[in-house]
Amino acid sequence: MADESQQETTHFGFQTVAKSEKADKVADVFHSVAAKYDLMNDLMSFGVHRIWKRFTIDSSGVRRGQRVLDLAGGTGDLTAKFSRLVGDT
Repeated sequence: MADESQQETTHFGFQTVAKSEKADKVADVFHSVAAKYDLMNDLMSFGVHRIWKRFTIDSSGVRRGQRVLDLAGGTGDLTAKFSRLVGDT
């Protein structure tokens, strides 16, 4: 029988942490970058992510008056662009 006082561990980056702490640590990382996420994407992709997003909108076939459902849309920048494209619905 395993010693119950010993916590199970997992990897978090280059650290070993208790499994019970990992979800909070992951959430902390996302909360710390959320406000600057789009800027971070600009820097890390050298702006290419903007081209990908434009391509996504252009190839979607969405037209004025239609509806678009955004599921897990991150910062909502694509949602805002689609909203301007479809107008009031």
